[in-house]
Amino acid sequence: MDDREGSFVAVRRISQGLERGTVYNPSSAEAVPSAAWLGRGLSCVCAQRRDSDANSTFDLTPAQEECLQSLQSRIDVAYDSTIPLHQEALRELWKLAFPEEELHGLISEQWKEMGWQGKDPSTDFRGGGFISLENLLYFARNFQKSFQDLLRKQVGDRSVWEYPFAVAGINLTFMLIQMLDLEAVKPRTIVGATFLKFLSENEYAFDLLYCIAFKLMDQQWLSMRASYMEFNTVMKSTRRQLERELMLEDIMHLEDLPSYALLTQQPL
Repeated sequence: MDDREGSFVAVRRISQGLERGTVYNPSSAEAVPSAAWLGRGLSCVCAQRRDSDANSTFDLTPAQEECLQSLQSRIDVAYDSTIPLHQEALRELWKLAFPEEELHGLISEQWKEMGWQGKDPSTDFRGGGFISLENLLYFARNFQKSFQDLLRKQVGDRSVWEYPFAVAGINLTFMLIQMLDLEAVKPRTIVGATFLKFLSENEYAFDLLYCIAFKLMDQQWLSMRASYMEFNTVMKSTRRQLERELMLEDIMHLEDLPSYALLTQQPL
């Protein structure tokens, strides 16, 4: 397939529930871009740096440097469908997402129910690596109610055409890596340096921030009454809000972020 083209996956919301994984011709007006398209679009959205930070680096404590290197090691791990550990992680994700439904195989049409663009999720992980699967697993294990609400689009006045859950998750991982400048030897933004303080206190800070970001993104989606064509606009808004909250003076832990409350609040 030409890298500039791709299939389109749309998730349609109807009164009885969701029709997931419907594949449309790229010329269709009612289509959601594939994971590759979204990731490529977000690379432009997320690789933003303030001019004041462009030539800056922030010194790290030995503990922060060790935590950053550990997280970078996770980021560098590609998803490999031949590795048993990766296979088991994917099976666990299915069990957490659909405990009542038996998975027929790691390559199955069933995966479209979760919002993957095809029957083989491994093709989508090329944009986010194994850490994007780890992020989804952390979300499902630790915030099962919020995870299920977003997966099944159970909260709010939903769009007729919704964002694919799994594809959105991969793009959130990508967005956070870019926003926090995690591939640099030292942070070059204040937001990145601030995050490393949280990471040095909590080795799962990135995973927790991912959960917050996912719930915040969905809230932005609902408040903007967005549909598939506004996905990147919603991601931009989500990033700006996260940056603002991370810079608040009274934030001592990620749990202090205003948007953390979205993970535990009960729907109206």
